[in-house]
Amino acid sequence: MRSPRDSIAAAPGPFAALARDFLGQLTTVRRYSDHTVRNYARDLGCLDTWCAGEGLEAPDDLNTSHVQAWISAEHRRGLAGKSLQRRLSAARSFFRHLVAAGALSANPANGVSAPKSSRRLPRALDPDQMSRLLDAEGASWHDARDLAMMELFYSSGLRLSELTAANLSDLSRDDRTLTVTGKGNKTRIVPVGRKALDAIDAWCKVRGACPRAGEPDATALFLSERGTRISARSVQQRLKRQMLQQGVPGNLSPHMLRHSFASHLLESSGDLRAVQELLGHQDVATTQIYTHLDFQHLARTYDKAHPRARKKD
Repeated sequence: MRSPRDSIAAAPGPFAALARDFLGQLTTVRRYSDHTVRNYARDLGCLDTWCAGEGLEAPDDLNTSHVQAWISAEHRRGLAGKSLQRRLSAARSFFRHLVAAGALSANPANGVSAPKSSRRLPRALDPDQMSRLLDAEGASWHDARDLAMMELFYSSGLRLSELTAANLSDLSRDDRTLTVTGKGNKTRIVPVGRKALDAIDAWCKVRGACPRAGEPDATALFLSERGTRISARSVQQRLKRQMLQQGVPGNLSPHMLRHSFASHLLESSGDLRAVQELLGHQDVATTQIYTHLDFQHLARTYDKAHPRARKKD
C-alpha cells in the first residue's frame, strides 16, 4: 500500500525531505491513523509546492509574511475556512517539530490565523425519533447487531471509528462501561446504559450465527457477514437501512447518533464539562456547539421554574 509520505516524495520545495521525516514520526511514534497522516501530507505538500513557486529554497527563508501569503492564496483559490484552518494547523505542527529539531529558529506560523467559516449546527434526532428508531424489532442476526450498534452509539456517544474498533474485552458488564480509543490514540472509559447492554447481550447470543468462510474474529465486538470486524462503510449502510425501515425521516449516520447523545444529555443535565469528557473532546470549545437548546425547551424550563412565570393555583 502506498505510504502517505509518498504523496510529497516528488515535491520540489524546501520542505519535502523534512516533511517525509515528520510524517514518518506521526505514523510510528505518535501512532496517527493513515487518514490523518494523509491529510497532513496533502497540506504540507501544498505548502512545499507554494514555497517552490515563490523561489524559497531553504526552510529559514520562510517567514510569517510568507505563511500569511500562502493562506491568502489558498483562500483566493476557493478553500473554505475549515480547510484553511486545517492547512495552517498542519503547518504549525510541522514547524514546531522543525524548531525542536533545530532546523528552524522560530515557528513562522505563530500569530497567523485563517478566515473563520460559518459553523453548522450538527443535526440530531429528537427523543421521539430516537425512541422510534430504537424500538426496532427483527428476527435476524443482522437486526440484533444493528440494534446493539445503534443503542451503543446513542448510549455512549461513540465515534464511528471507536465503535468499529471496539473489542469484546473492552466491555465491562460489572461496572457497565466500555473502554474506547479515540482520536490521537487516547483512551477513555464511557458508561453503557442498561438498554445498550441488553441489546449487546442479545447480539452476543447470535454472534456465532453469522455466515462466514472461516472462523469469526474472536476479538471484535461487531462482526460482518464474513465473520470479520465490521467496517465503517457497512455500519453506515446498515444505519441508513434501519432508518428507512423505521420510517424515521432523514439520512441516519453514526455522527447523527453521537450528536443526538450529546444534545439530549446536555439538555437534561446542562453539564458541558461532563459531555466534553464523555465525547472525548480535547477542547471544551468543540463541545460548545451542543449548547444550542431549542426555544421550546427553554420556554418550558422557564415556565416551570421562574417565580413570575409559574401559574397560580
